[in-house]
Amino acid sequence: MAIDLPRHGFGGAPIGNLYDEVAEEQARATVDAAWESGVRLYDTAPHYGLGLSERRVGAALAGRSGYLLSTKVGRLLRPKASGDGRDDDVFDVAGDLERVWDFSAAGVRTSLDDSLVRLGLPAVDIALIHDPDDHVDQAIAEAYPALAELRAEGRVRAVGVGMNQWEAPLRFAQETDIDVVMLAGRYTLLDQSGLPLLDECAERGVQVLAAGVFNSGILATHEPAGTYNYAPAPPELLERATRIARVCERHDVTLPHAALAFPLRHPAIATIVLGARTPEEVRRNAELWSRPVPEELWADLEREGLLAAT
Repeated sequence: MAIDLPRHGFGGAPIGNLYDEVAEEQARATVDAAWESGVRLYDTAPHYGLGLSERRVGAALAGRSGYLLSTKVGRLLRPKASGDGRDDDVFDVAGDLERVWDFSAAGVRTSLDDSLVRLGLPAVDIALIHDPDDHVDQAIAEAYPALAELRAEGRVRAVGVGMNQWEAPLRFAQETDIDVVMLAGRYTLLDQSGLPLLDECAERGVQVLAAGVFNSGILATHEPAGTYNYAPAPPELLERATRIARVCERHDVTLPHAALAFPLRHPAIATIVLGARTPEEVRRNAELWSRPVPEELWADLEREGLLAAT
């Protein structure tokens, strides 16, 4: 089913207390800032803060209309036998629940029903199979048909897969009738490895939501620093990102500005999805995406061997 995706979306992982706690008021203000900046696609998942992100996104969108909401299936949240302590993943939340992988048809339907309860909303627009890296065959054989049935029933408008790799989503694009792919970190200024998937999606009419456009942090500031794929950035990538930043300066463009603009150059990519934990981050991103990037920048990066020729 065709779905009209906006150019920019809000990623709900940070307000699920990714790495550090986000106060309730700050989380709400962050979603409000996204709305005020014109963002009309909101993405969340049970995984993000053991349901905290879904609850916060749902509460912030309650009473509003004219938006698209995306959540994910594949991890069921169940009471933990020993509920003491904190989440043993990367979210700063209480560890009273645990994630249970389930890509069965029944698991998909249960996951969506549970998400709707947490969201406090009657429906979602997009349901994505989340991170089936170790369960690809089952996800194609069982999870996808269940989502296709939910789509046929009108319970979701579009279905797809969301992953941090491109090879498995390529199988979904070739072997199923998905509508969308969320691809995180594999088509950025530093990593264009996902190009075969994007080209296949463009040919098949599968729309792509690009997430992780800052590669978890290295491209988020003009002077590259921090993490790449959620680990300390290796020196060679820091050096390459710094060279890209110097080229950007010749065109009065910052590294984050170029990082936001680059993925949308591919015809398969309909949307970039940006996570944020503060209203200031949202407004900064909105200010950047509102300004065009000179085409000459991309040509210069290609000439200097910093970007694959297109």
